[in-house]
Amino acid sequence: MTDALKRLSDEGVAIWLDDLSRKRITSGNLAELIDEQHVVGVTTNPSIFQKAISSGDGYEQQLEDLAARKVTVEEAIRMITTADVRDAADILRPVFDATEGQDGRVSIEVDPRLAHDTKATVAEAKQLAWLVDRPNTLIKIPATKAGLPAITEVIGKGISVNVTLIFSLERYREVMDAYLAGLEKAKAAGLDLSKIHSVASFFVSRVDTEIDKRIDALGTDEAKAARGKAGLANARLAYEAYEEVFSSDRWVALDKAHANKQRPLWASTGVKDKAYKDTLYVDDLVAPGTVNTMPEATLEASADHGQITGDTIAGTYEQSRAEIEAVEKLGIAYDDVVQLLEDEGVEKFEAAWNDLLKSTEAELKRLAPSEG
Repeated sequence: MTDALKRLSDEGVAIWLDDLSRKRITSGNLAELIDEQHVVGVTTNPSIFQKAISSGDGYEQQLEDLAARKVTVEEAIRMITTADVRDAADILRPVFDATEGQDGRVSIEVDPRLAHDTKATVAEAKQLAWLVDRPNTLIKIPATKAGLPAITEVIGKGISVNVTLIFSLERYREVMDAYLAGLEKAKAAGLDLSKIHSVASFFVSRVDTEIDKRIDALGTDEAKAARGKAGLANARLAYEAYEEVFSSDRWVALDKAHANKQRPLWASTGVKDKAYKDTLYVDDLVAPGTVNTMPEATLEASADHGQITGDTIAGTYEQSRAEIEAVEKLGIAYDDVVQLLEDEGVEKFEAAWNDLLKSTEAELKRLAPSEG
């Protein structure tokens, strides 16, 4: 066992776990990962909760109590998911305190069915922050067109945010702009900017999956040479945009008011194609001030045989632009790919949420006390 994860952490990459379940909390596994694998944060999403709750492990008593109270299925899911996030936040609290609020964070997502409704997203974010009631929570808001003003509004109220489902460089710049606008609102309202944190979740492997599929359909040798390069190139160019925005005059004014940079978070870092090394999106996306949230299999692979060789983003921007251009020259439109991925991302989370609603409703009916 190498200590690649320690080296990764020493390079300024915060290691977060992209998974949560009640069993992981109650068994001591989460605490173990924090102690032994340098994990300093947790991300969740509707698919993760759907998988955890549908397994039934550890949720039986709470479901029984909720059924006895005859709560709605939506309320039941919120009670269950916020309980898990609250408990995980308590386990991570020492990390939060030690890093002055930067890490030790647990993310929970607004109902994905609200992704195209700004007002409802803001209301849900406020409700989730109140329900979990822990300072080390991040409320996840998708980077849809409707999500952008919601990010500004929620940050402006002093609530920390994880912006999710970012695929395009243009949208990422809009996300950073929304964050800065939110900080400016918070500052005007007299809030303490040092207490507001944010990460921007930039998705990686899904970009390769979609572009590689189109490359394979072309089938030429020239096309095949471009396989597996766009995801990293896209993420590296996102880091270039981050460096640019967070050295601008607009940022300097907020920095003087003790604001925190919105860190880029590499999401979707599990490798989908067996032709690529299973630590690709960890080893090749090392840069200071970033977060890498990993599914457990990727975390284990990185601990076992990750190759951490220092900063793997600096100096790559020209090459990254050339790699995106090479894909465009094949007739694969970047803008089309990233918009499709955003639409599909929202749809997948909505489908997982609907599955969770159905399975939870069935459990509540099964456990409902008989009348009389």
